[in-house]
Amino acid sequence: MEDERIIVRLAQPSDNVYVQQISEETERSAIARGSGISKRSLASIIEKINAGKAVMAVSDCGNWVGFSYLEVWDGGKFVSNSGLIVSPAYREKGVAASLKEQVFKLSREKYPEADIFSITSGMAIMKLNTRLGFEPVTYSEITHDESFWEGCKSCVNHNILESKNRKNCLCTAMLFKPVNHN
Repeated sequence: MEDERIIVRLAQPSDNVYVQQISEETERSAIARGSGISKRSLASIIEKINAGKAVMAVSDCGNWVGFSYLEVWDGGKFVSNSGLIVSPAYREKGVAASLKEQVFKLSREKYPEADIFSITSGMAIMKLNTRLGFEPVTYSEITHDESFWEGCKSCVNHNILESKNRKNCLCTAMLFKPVNHN
């Protein structure tokens, strides 16, 4: 593993072989951290890959290293950067930063006028987001699309979100507004 080169690139349909690993590691990571990572179905991961809305990190030896994707909300007004996960064997090697930068770049290329948001409870992602120009915001400034909030139902903190009428939770919402960076 020390000699492996890590490649971060647009995901392609042949990457569907990694979908089970991505799903399982996402769930394991949420449980281990006690954090609010919502579950991703195999079908939803495949859909993101096949639609050109995901980035993948793989080793030159063919090992799955990491994954992230984007999702479009409110008819393209908002894009979320989501599902960032790195295989435990490859953590602390800068993979998360590379994935985050690539999914952000993909979001900007595909939807240059959209506001991009990210919701996280992790300090490392908050720092990466800040470096990219995201700022912390209240939940009122991100999508109100009902299907987005449906995804939160599998989170361990969903009851907190609902008890606060979706105004806040344990995650921090961060927003990149292209109008502020053009």
